[in-house]
Amino acid sequence: MHPHTVVAGYLLALSHVVSAISSRSNYDGLPSSAPPLTIKPVSELVITNKVIAPDGFARSASLAGGIFPGPLIKAQKNDKFSINVVNKLYDEDMPLLTSIHWHGLQQKKSNWADGASFITQCPIPQNRSFLHEFSAPNQTGTFWYHSHFSTQYCDGLRGPLVIYDPEDPHQDLYDVDDENTIITLSDWYHDPSPKLNKIFGPMTSNSTLINGLGRYQGGPKSPLSVINVEQGKRYRFRIIGLSCDPSYNFTIDGHTMTIIEADGIETVPETVDSLPVLAGQRYSVVVHANQPVDNYWIRVPFNLLNQTFVGGLNSAILRYSGAPDEDPMSTPGPYIFPFDEGKLASLLNIPVPGFPEIGKADVHINLLASTVNGVFKVNNVSYHNPPTPVLLQMLSGARHPSDLLPSGSVYELPPNKVVEITLPNTGLAFGGPHPIHLHGHTFAVVRASGTNTTNFVNPIWRDTVSMGSTGDNVTLRFVTDNSGPWFIHCHIDFHLNHGFAVVMAEARAKLADFSASIPASWASLCSPSLPSSQARLGSLNAITSRPGSFNGSVNATTLI
Repeated sequence: MHPHTVVAGYLLALSHVVSAISSRSNYDGLPSSAPPLTIKPVSELVITNKVIAPDGFARSASLAGGIFPGPLIKAQKNDKFSINVVNKLYDEDMPLLTSIHWHGLQQKKSNWADGASFITQCPIPQNRSFLHEFSAPNQTGTFWYHSHFSTQYCDGLRGPLVIYDPEDPHQDLYDVDDENTIITLSDWYHDPSPKLNKIFGPMTSNSTLINGLGRYQGGPKSPLSVINVEQGKRYRFRIIGLSCDPSYNFTIDGHTMTIIEADGIETVPETVDSLPVLAGQRYSVVVHANQPVDNYWIRVPFNLLNQTFVGGLNSAILRYSGAPDEDPMSTPGPYIFPFDEGKLASLLNIPVPGFPEIGKADVHINLLASTVNGVFKVNNVSYHNPPTPVLLQMLSGARHPSDLLPSGSVYELPPNKVVEITLPNTGLAFGGPHPIHLHGHTFAVVRASGTNTTNFVNPIWRDTVSMGSTGDNVTLRFVTDNSGPWFIHCHIDFHLNHGFAVVMAEARAKLADFSASIPASWASLCSPSLPSSQARLGSLNAITSRPGSFNGSVNATTLI
């Protein structure tokens, strides 16, 4: 099918009869240790509004499946995904459009299914659905999904996704790995995201939620999450950074952790007793339940001063079988095995592409971030959502890279080349550490934060990396073998919303590799008649109107 015919007509979204999924949050009176609801990779994911109180404060939220976090999408290696996202949002105090991004899944030859609003698709309107069909060949490990429209996931639209490997090379290191060993870390706000978007500066959450439960300062003694273990067993905990803003330092009193995976990449085992988890990052760690039967605090302070655990703030409970149902009396530390990202190495010794020297890749891009009056810029340009998704612009045959919108934020990448990206931290971009996420790829971290030493021998590969502190110059390598526009952005969602992003328009000449598979329903999301005013929906990005057409059939107009 010619790409022009893909966008030739509109399809009405099908109506769906959806069975309601009841929330497992404490607000509904369910136990704090209830296992997560799981769905299969071929499923329907209903996006709706519901009042929940995960920290004891009731507020309306935007949720996947009506719960927080959203249902676990549980897949096996080489499963095919077919997930119909149904928009049933109705609360006008929050965004009514949506899109879902499958964080960490590379979308080989399925860029159109990546779920990034205004990059790979138009958002899904109310009472419409969009079917994401894709595969994740040879990808296994810990991932997640979340809204990629405005800052909507800060209202609750986020959940875990795990692809299990029946031949996991680390399986001899642990005894238990199931839905009960997934640990999600998230910030929670009592105000809706459109109100938060008006803040140009530091953001402080009301509470920290671990597996969807927590407490806030001055609030009730709301139930905390409990992770149950049996003495003597070894557990693979899959730790997922679902946060919108803060980074967390994950510890378990009296226990060390052995890292065996980072962002879906198996690592050489590395023992730590504290683990920084930035927004978007994931780790698998093995924890041996080898301590006396008791309760132990799981602590996740975030990156602000004067953090406290008093009254169970920023905490959950590791409970041994046979221990009493009560808060722990354990104490933190001592911490003698610090985390060092530069020490992480891929288990399979994935080779670094290109000549092993900084600056010797085929393409070198330096991304310098800064902040001016609360607005972020990359190379002196603040990202704004384009009037037409970048993928649609590329398929429409924009004559020159400079024709691609948003102007100054799109970097054209040739196919099958080694790309090196440097991320110098000059201290000009406030609110760090900044987690930088690249869609469509994992990358080799050839220079990690906290060091000037390069590693071209066996560095960690991942998809979300810390920019580190002032003076760091984190450096990444990858190969342009996945055509389409790919977002690279700070995963602090408020920073993205205020301009901290660019787009890599990769291998435009290879778009034919997947254009024939783009469903007509994808084009129908971009109907100019759909109510997509971002100003009404909480985004502060100004959108420049630039009317155009795509084969004369779909009017690629501004979505305002």
